Amino acid sequence: MRKLQLVAFLLLSLIVSSCSQEKAESKPNIVIINVDDMGWKDVGYMGSGYYETPNIDALSKLGKVFTNGYAASANCAPSRASLMTGKWTTRHNIYTVGSSERGKSKNRKLIPIKNTTVLAHTHITISEVLKEKGYTTIHAGKWHISKDPLRYGFDINIGGANNGHPRSYYPPYKNVTLEAGKKTQLTDAIMEKTIAHIATVKQPFFLNYAPYAVHTPIQPIKSLLTKYEHKKASNGQNNAGYATMIENLDTNIGLLIEALKTAGKLDNTLLVFTSDNGGLFGITNQHPLRAGKGSYYEGGIREPFFFVWKNKIKASTTSDIPITNMDLFPTLLEAAGINLTQHKLDGNSILPVLKEETNILERPLFWHFPIYLQAYKVKNNENRDPLFRTRPGSVVRVGDWKLHYYFENNELELYNLASDIGEKNNIAEQNKEKTAELLLLLKNWWKETNAPIPTQLNPEFKSTKEA
Repeated sequence: MRKLQLVAFLLLSLIVSSCSQEKAESKPNIVIINVDDMGWKDVGYMGSGYYETPNIDALSKLGKVFTNGYAASANCAPSRASLMTGKWTTRHNIYTVGSSERGKSKNRKLIPIKNTTVLAHTHITISEVLKEKGYTTIHAGKWHISKDPLRYGFDINIGGANNGHPRSYYPPYKNVTLEAGKKTQLTDAIMEKTIAHIATVKQPFFLNYAPYAVHTPIQPIKSLLTKYEHKKASNGQNNAGYATMIENLDTNIGLLIEALKTAGKLDNTLLVFTSDNGGLFGITNQHPLRAGKGSYYEGGIREPFFFVWKNKIKASTTSDIPITNMDLFPTLLEAAGINLTQHKLDGNSILPVLKEETNILERPLFWHFPIYLQAYKVKNNENRDPLFRTRPGSVVRVGDWKLHYYFENNELELYNLASDIGEKNNIAEQNKEKTAELLLLLKNWWKETNAPIPTQLNPEFKSTKEA
């Protein structure tokens, strides 16, 4: 009798173990590729005639491309904080890198809102949720929202800390803690270590691949430089050194995809490709989009964005539905079968859109920037004024309509992106009813999210004539 009971117990244990293993294997692996400072048109599949990205282009054809994909902010740290938490910048109050007092004080009419530089642990990250649900979690590359990603739900950290960019892409990297392997160039070295972990990591896993490339400093890949120096410029894109960094990153992404295939892990992987903000104007252009990184015109916030998931997302499809990187948190969790009700998120799951169960997602998108960000190029930029990439303000997009509001003088700009994607013609005065409608929406959102509004005048400010 005891022998029969023992046999029955062992059989039951095997069945339970088998079911648990099958359940774990059914969860998709999740890979986010979040490139640093790559603009909307810095890839071939989005229309660049100068940069060469064959691996990214091929990957985009395996899934669904979003032509209206956005970052939650126009610069690095706040965008990454919103991606990891699924929340508006007004929730975590990270608005920029370092101090909010950017640019000369005499040119700032208002005292900017104080910036937060470290993501508070009161916010739950996507990595923490996935780890709790049995995922092995890997961060590789730029982190930039605290000193250590291991304290935010990651099991493995490859080169991530609070630095925004490397001082050098070649060893010694100076401010990036990474022991170089066979490959020494930073983008190559990080991918080498990432692939080594992919080969051995248990499934399911979450990889947050956030390369430092293509952020400055622009340090060319010498073997590729001659090709681009002799290549014809296209649509304002002509920086040969930057082009070599893009191609090298593309090569590394190709190596990652091949490693996933070799390990037999690609077919059950949900992969996202995007960027944290627009390309840096003066190094690259996103025409017909206006301006670049740091600006809340389209060139600063619209990103390359696509999803791949074999047999779940139809290949070679496109959507013009506006989405944001805040949508990744709820989308990826729903794809992993994780209940979302306990998480108060500002992003929306777009899984029904990805699976083509619907082609509608109606909601406003907001951006809030209650501080200053100085211009890099005073004499040659597409910003609102020559001194700042942006002054304190907020933006809302609803459908094709986009409203900019600036706190210094309560100024308004209204654009219809369907007819004016370059935001060249401010039609706020001609469309007062639509302007008022969007402004009311914006003001209600300020109240709902307790958005900090700069109102205190700067005693050091000098008027244009005085300056």
